[in-house]
Amino acid sequence: MPISPTFTSVFSKDWEINFTQCMPNGYLKYTDLCNILQLTAAAHSEIGGISFSDMQEFDQAWVLSRMRVEITKLPKWKDTVTVKTWIKTLENSRSVRALELYVNGKKIVGCETFWAVFNTKIRRPETLALPFEHFKLYPEHKATEKTFSKINLNNETEMVFEKTVALSDLDIVNHVNNVRYLEWCLDFVDMESILSQKIESFEMNFLKELSLRDKVIIYENLTSDSIILSITKEEKTCFALQLNLK
Repeated sequence: MPISPTFTSVFSKDWEINFTQCMPNGYLKYTDLCNILQLTAAAHSEIGGISFSDMQEFDQAWVLSRMRVEITKLPKWKDTVTVKTWIKTLENSRSVRALELYVNGKKIVGCETFWAVFNTKIRRPETLALPFEHFKLYPEHKATEKTFSKINLNNETEMVFEKTVALSDLDIVNHVNNVRYLEWCLDFVDMESILSQKIESFEMNFLKELSLRDKVIIYENLTSDSIILSITKEEKTCFALQLNLK
């Protein structure tokens, strides 16, 4: 698609929280929070001419590599939220995008994401084939107090679950959708920590893609102020999640 005449380098979109997106306490699920953030990023790339459809002309797609989310509180059922996003850096095959979520003009979520350009045929990173110079970059404009980081997986862990990747886990890029990893892991987190909103921030590292019928193992490591979960295939880590608790 050509660049939209309404394109701006800082983009905002409103979303109404519906009941299918909420936990039993009426607040937005962490997985659906991530979906809303990523759908906003996708909407911005659509009007900016670097969407999935545009990139598929060159067998390319954006894939998420790292994500940090900081939460003051979660929005609830029937809230209308505004998500604002901008690109901090974009060069060759890599981009850092920031996002903020507001309710009634008050920021309650900040997010920083790291994306890579991925060739969907050869399944490898490569330089973005589309022009992007029309995007103004904001390297100093931060949405989070801390940037994303590499999660420490050196501590002793305990196996909590084994799983085989099913068709329902896959997305349009034909690999496990990034939010699905989070969903798998949160199923093994203490319910009270989730429902009482004790998670003040979390980070995700996406290390290797998973495909249909892959067999994976989920491991857990608990500390006094964080929970680290990892997903491995054939003893190689594919995903890591760190939940930081209040």
